[in-house]
Amino acid sequence: MFGRIRTVILWILAVLLVFITLNSNEPYLVRLRGPGHVALLVIGVAVPLLLALSGGWRRGIAARALLLVWCVPLIALTATQFMFAWRKYETFRTEPEVARLLGRHFIAGYRSADEAAALARHGLIAGVYVTHHNIRGRTEAHLRTELARLQAERRGAGLPPLLVAADQEGGSVAHLSPVLPNIPGLSTLADLPANRRARAAFELGRSQGEGLAAAGVNFNLAPVVDLRPHWTRNPLDFHTLIGRRAISRDPDVVGDIALGYVQGLEASGVRAAVKHFPGLGRVEADTHHFSAQLDAPVDALERSDWRPFRHVLERSQAAMMVGHVTVDAVDPERPASHSRKVLDGLIRGQWHYQGVIITDDLVMGAIYGRDLCKAVVEALNGGADLLLVAYDGTQFHRVFACARQALSDGRIDLDALRRSDERLARWRPDETSRPSNVSTVSETAGGAHRKIVD
Repeated sequence: MFGRIRTVILWILAVLLVFITLNSNEPYLVRLRGPGHVALLVIGVAVPLLLALSGGWRRGIAARALLLVWCVPLIALTATQFMFAWRKYETFRTEPEVARLLGRHFIAGYRSADEAAALARHGLIAGVYVTHHNIRGRTEAHLRTELARLQAERRGAGLPPLLVAADQEGGSVAHLSPVLPNIPGLSTLADLPANRRARAAFELGRSQGEGLAAAGVNFNLAPVVDLRPHWTRNPLDFHTLIGRRAISRDPDVVGDIALGYVQGLEASGVRAAVKHFPGLGRVEADTHHFSAQLDAPVDALERSDWRPFRHVLERSQAAMMVGHVTVDAVDPERPASHSRKVLDGLIRGQWHYQGVIITDDLVMGAIYGRDLCKAVVEALNGGADLLLVAYDGTQFHRVFACARQALSDGRIDLDALRRSDERLARWRPDETSRPSNVSTVSETAGGAHRKIVD
């Protein structure tokens, strides 16, 4: 009986380990990186060796099958690590013209400062995203020194300064605290009289912006302008937690406070990004893990959920973060973050917004779990200016490979990239270099797509 139980346990563990090693580089298993991979390697070698030395494989077909299955994790782990290393190698061997044409449209998180420096030096990214793991066990001086080093790499390569982005909203989302001071959530200002709340929000934004700027952060992915949902607890919302982060249910209150906060950040030299268009106040599913639909008429959204976005964007230099929610009334086929009908048709066309659009993190289940390459290409072609790869920055190599291959195949709209470069140049007039000649880049990328734009 004991032998049978042991065999069943070994089978279960073998299947589990096969699954883990086949997916060892996926975002959901990011915490296994480093020591976890070493442990998987040791287990993948030790258990098959012990099974072989015990002679159990001689006891029949089932025992031999068990031994073979236990050999799979080592093979799978080796294959996934080789694939990751190859993608990384391919990223760094990208032609300089292609790297700089595409790279100015990506912001990537990082764990290794050396790798971030290499990406910055080669022009493969427009910016970096800093969060919890970049400050764990460190001080503000450490962060400031590291970011200064990355900016020095850019200067040495003759490239414009990096955007350094963070999620430092205040309240429950302050990914650089306690290293940097936190501020109260903007919702704490919602009950103030109208003539006081905007000023109070400005002071909070200015204070927070000064702290961010001193550390080297120049782009804050805040404020949240989603309307507060009607529910108090949503069992399908694991990480968005918009009920805690939203300012108010009243779009006028949200607009006043968000605008004051954005202007405070801007007064400190820090850019802002209003988020998460098209709004999460009516959305129950968490896009960190699931696809999500916004099922409401456009006129109803214009009267409520979208008013704070337009109020802030028309009166500031804020960028706009577009999330991975599908707006059924505009484009029921794809999330807003890579929908041309939403990005170019609604936001650029109907709203006449010619500022910067940044996608929400592409390493979220609503995008990453579907056709990632399609989303990358459609976002670039549809009117997004910056694509964010935040939670698991190593996935940047996969994302960039999608864009590079699409450019080589002639599937990147170079007119769209040119317009995007112009928007970025207006947004950062003193920091953005002149766009490269896209016809030259197109020929370098593969020879198939020789469309002349300049």
